[in-house]
Amino acid sequence: MLGRVKWFDPSKGFGFVVADEGGPDILLHANVLRNFGQSSVADGAEIEILVQETARGMQAVEVIGITAPIEDVGPPLEDLASVTPEELAEIPLEPSRVKWFDKGKGFGFANVFGRSEDIFVHIEVLRRSGLADLQPGEAVGLRVVDGRRGRMAIEVAAWERAIKELPE
Repeated sequence: MLGRVKWFDPSKGFGFVVADEGGPDILLHANVLRNFGQSSVADGAEIEILVQETARGMQAVEVIGITAPIEDVGPPLEDLASVTPEELAEIPLEPSRVKWFDKGKGFGFANVFGRSEDIFVHIEVLRRSGLADLQPGEAVGLRVVDGRRGRMAIEVAAWERAIKELPE
């Protein structure tokens, strides 16, 4: 079933999906999202899920795929303005671990495995990647560039996607 994320709150551990075909809201529990390899999902993201009807209503039981929200969620970040989609696709996803992320401040830091340098992660990059939040210690894939103030992520991907894209 295809739908859009109505809202998802990682601190509450759940959110809801509105099916494209209509009907009642579908509960999306954090455990189902984690089984897909993500701890959060951006509001408005397109999501493909398997659902079941329970005594408490419709519930997602598996996430098949997630696509970031189509609408532009904000002005382009200065460091990303010159990166074309083709250039973005050429940058490899690097396996990384989140040091910390503060949604209220709108940023955080991660480290690529095996390296000590901090990688800046801005909330707009997170949203454009289809995510709403990151948890300390969470494994993710990052596309990284040299920004004006140092290394920064230009895309954040679920760990499962990152390991699929690693060169063999």
